[in-house]
Amino acid sequence: MRERRKRFALCLDNADYEASLIIGKVYRVLPDPQAARDDLVRIADESGEDYLYHSTQFALVDFPKPVEKRILALETAS
Repeated sequence: MRERRKRFALCLDNADYEASLIIGKVYRVLPDPQAARDDLVRIADESGEDYLYHSTQFALVDFPKPVEKRILALETAS
């Protein structure tokens, strides 16, 4: 059975990116297989744009489906 891709990341470290990342905030992870091979994650950050960050700055997290749907709905509502 194929492991489900993590769609969200909890910011643990915003060193050098204080304006772009908030510690403790959950961010959307955008698929980027090449970045993943380099231990990076593509995150839609506070600027509203997506950038690559080192994966050690985040904890990749799963949520139950209903919670995931609500988070994604919040994203489209703004």
